[in-house]
Amino acid sequence: QVQLVESGGGLVQAGGSLRLSCAASGRTFINYAMAWFRQAPGKEREFVAAIRWSGGNTYYADSAKGRFTISRLNAKNTVSLQMNSLKPEDTAVYYCAAAVSVTIVTHGSEYNYWGQGTQVTVSS
Repeated sequence: QVQLVESGGGLVQAGGSLRLSCAASGRTFINYAMAWFRQAPGKEREFVAAIRWSGGNTYYADSAKGRFTISRLNAKNTVSLQMNSLKPEDTAVYYCAAAVSVTIVTHGSEYNYWGQGTQVTVSS
């Protein structure tokens, strides 16, 4: 049974940084793509960043490019999202997701497993 558990959310001032972590368990993720999505109040869920577990290829939404970095630590089955230069518009619940895919996918419907989410609030 796949389990994804996010941590690291919180309240930060604009311009600050946060690091989100996703602890993945339940199977070997070598043939998975991992991603972060977010959903702000009243808005649809949106893709933020993704990484291939095997090879480490990454892909970012335009809103995340240059500010966010997704990475994985194989030994600990952990995927992280380092978020710098945070803006109030980054405020959302951030979700970790896993897709049975050897290529990077960006649509939420392609992801098979989801974490419970962690709140990120950026004050102005």
